[in-house]
Amino acid sequence: MKWVVMLMLALPAPGLAAADGARDRFGGWPEVRATATGYFHTEPIAGVWWLVTPDGDAFFCKGVSNVSYSADVAPALGYAPYGRATQAKYGSADKWAAAAADRLRGWGFNSVGAWSSPEMRTQHMPYVLIANMAAGAPAYGPHGEWADFFAPQFAVAVRKQAQELCAPHADDPFLLGYFTDNELRWGPDWSSKTSLLDEFLALPAEAAGRQAAVALMRARYTTVEALNTALGTRLGSLDELAKVTSLPAGTQAVKELQAAFHREYAHRYFEACREAILAADPHHLVLGCRFNSYAPAPVAEAMGPYVDVVSINSYFTLPMKAQLTYLAATTGKPVMVTEFSFKARDSGLPNTSGDGRPVATQQDRADGFDNYVTALAKMPFVVGFHWFEYADEPAEGRFDGENSNYGLVNIKDEPWQILVERMTHVNAGLEVLHRAAAR
Repeated sequence: MKWVVMLMLALPAPGLAAADGARDRFGGWPEVRATATGYFHTEPIAGVWWLVTPDGDAFFCKGVSNVSYSADVAPALGYAPYGRATQAKYGSADKWAAAAADRLRGWGFNSVGAWSSPEMRTQHMPYVLIANMAAGAPAYGPHGEWADFFAPQFAVAVRKQAQELCAPHADDPFLLGYFTDNELRWGPDWSSKTSLLDEFLALPAEAAGRQAAVALMRARYTTVEALNTALGTRLGSLDELAKVTSLPAGTQAVKELQAAFHREYAHRYFEACREAILAADPHHLVLGCRFNSYAPAPVAEAMGPYVDVVSINSYFTLPMKAQLTYLAATTGKPVMVTEFSFKARDSGLPNTSGDGRPVATQQDRADGFDNYVTALAKMPFVVGFHWFEYADEPAEGRFDGENSNYGLVNIKDEPWQILVERMTHVNAGLEVLHRAAAR
């Protein structure tokens, strides 16, 4: 395939920093041209992955999540402190959204991330949506942490969800695409070291996921003697698998069986989500499920055919390059970091809850942003990032207790000036860095 690279002049979007050249109406970079399809898509050009605007210009996503008129409610107060400030200052969500969009463009951002107010979708800035597909699956575990994607009702539910959420946006060229879910539990983690296979074997007999686990073992071992030898079990017949609630740990055969089940679990999820979304909206990108810091190997191995972008949330000091490289290589798809942030002790906020270790000052936040996104732009398989988030969390804590200085603006809607000035400078040059990433 031949890629055409040409220079082209275009007027910048209102308020958008254009120190490194003009922008198209979507915030795209016309110095690298690609195929114009009328909607956002991904494309590798001269050894570098890009998002591409509907007009055919390269787009390195520089977004901010939770650009919200009211932001977080503090349960201890019974209201959203930021929402009270914006209501007093702007008087309406529409006026606030116009001002927020102008600010974001002025700070060099080109898109609006997850959980943003609906009014941000009409500001002629690219945006994303979260489809919340897993909500349609039966949930197991004390806190509903295991979703059963094998259940027949899951495929029905995701089709209904996609028709309701995605179909109304199918013709909007400013929509980048859909995250299928946020931070699902994919296997052993900090909360439990139990394998996914053992979790499902422990489910009630009528659970579709448990039945799938038993079917996998029967398919792999056609005699009880072969099964007992491989897995270290002592069953009298294969029919006794109906009573098995866990497997002996440690053998290579058990590990391979666990990985096979994990892979099939992920396959069921990603296949159902993609089919449902594209049936409702064939034009926009499927941005995957936003992973929480890591993606298990069987999940990465299964998801490639069903996502256009691999999305991951990662609150480390620098991007985890080896992990991002693995995800891109395994899936064959570009990667986007969909949450990261830095919070500072000089903000006056507690910063005692929420991801990431606090840094000392706003200057340190600015340095952290600079180092993080510069490193991302130098990776040829990365297509952008979403900073978390637009406004600080309340000092009293939001619904889950988070009380951190993640914002570009404080609770009074005042910008953290040192931070946004650095962001403006750094954002303006990221496309140039990214174009050179192939070298």
